Amino acid sequence: MTKPEPSILLSQQDIAARVKQLAAELNRDYHNKPVLLLCTLTGSCIFLADLARELTLDLQIDFIKVSSYGDAMESTRQIKEEYMPDWDMSGMHVIVIEDIVDTGHTAAYLLKYLASKNTASVALCTLLDKPERREVEGLTCQYIGFSIPNKFVVGYGLDFNQKFRQLPYIGVIE
Repeated sequence: MTKPEPSILLSQQDIAARVKQLAAELNRDYHNKPVLLLCTLTGSCIFLADLARELTLDLQIDFIKVSSYGDAMESTRQIKEEYMPDWDMSGMHVIVIEDIVDTGHTAAYLLKYLASKNTASVALCTLLDKPERREVEGLTCQYIGFSIPNKFVVGYGLDFNQKFRQLPYIGVIE
């Protein structure tokens, strides 16, 4: 049995152009500030790599791994910590790099965690936002690549059961 080919929602060119725009916004907003890009694994790693290459900031990069999906196409809303950095982030401007924010439970969990780390500021930068799926009130994504409809998406780091991450575009699986 062959796996279905996702239909293209966002092309490789659209993504590249928007990543450059996001980097320009971050370069402007964080000029001369110590920045920590905190990448949520695993889905955000391709977005992080492309974004970081466009940044001219004084930055550090680290990773955080939490999950709420498991093998499902639907969030379980139960956050499981797999890797949490434990070093001193005091005074850093932390930018959480997310692949997608939908219900908002994972993002809210991370923002609460980082608020306890004496950071100078915390912002959320997501490639994809599904505002119609939001269940967490008051959650703000300061930097959004694309707002998308409530479809299950893969590619550019996002997966379904660890498949499709390598696609250079964002596709929809029906």
